[in-house]
Amino acid sequence: MAALSDRRGERTAVIACGALAREVLALKRLNGWSHMELQCLPADLHNTPAKIPEAVRRKIRAARGRFERILVLYGDCGTAGALDAVLEAEGVERIAGPHCYAFFAGQDVFDACQEAEPGTFYLTDFLARQFDAIVIRSLGLDRHPELAPLYFGNYRRLLYLSQADDPALLQAAREAARRLDLAFEHRATGYGELAPFLESALHRAPDGAARLPA
Repeated sequence: MAALSDRRGERTAVIACGALAREVLALKRLNGWSHMELQCLPADLHNTPAKIPEAVRRKIRAARGRFERILVLYGDCGTAGALDAVLEAEGVERIAGPHCYAFFAGQDVFDACQEAEPGTFYLTDFLARQFDAIVIRSLGLDRHPELAPLYFGNYRRLLYLSQADDPALLQAAREAARRLDLAFEHRATGYGELAPFLESALHRAPDGAARLPA
């Protein structure tokens, strides 16, 4: 992937869910996007999605005036359209999709996976890495493992959508499936639609006009 030119000096703030931080920073290093600054919100906001829109709005308003361009890396993430209403009011673009599973896998692939098995529990690299904290402890399963069937009784498989080729994370995802008593499947997605979204957005001038090639 070719690096983008910095010659215009257009500083860009990327406001993202903390669950995407590693991937965005990896893309920044890979492409030499020195004009891009990552600003993350806590990943645990997903436990209270109603708080996401205003948290994003605060980040946008804090960045405005300091950056020529602001982008948002969130799906709808359970906000029932409230995040998009904020972004429309603020004039800020976000990556398309309802959640990170869709934009890592690609919407068409995700839809096909969901149609093939609606009872699918999804993991990304972040969730595989944080499985104990985000799933086991937050649901109290470390103290009451007998509650697992109540939470996961309608699931049939765990599908791991991996961003990195990391044997340790693959093993962690397999272990997560075992602990939840789910069939395990793995699909390597890489960065999915994150890379083309950022590349396209960073090539455009702040007013939406296409940037000239480097």
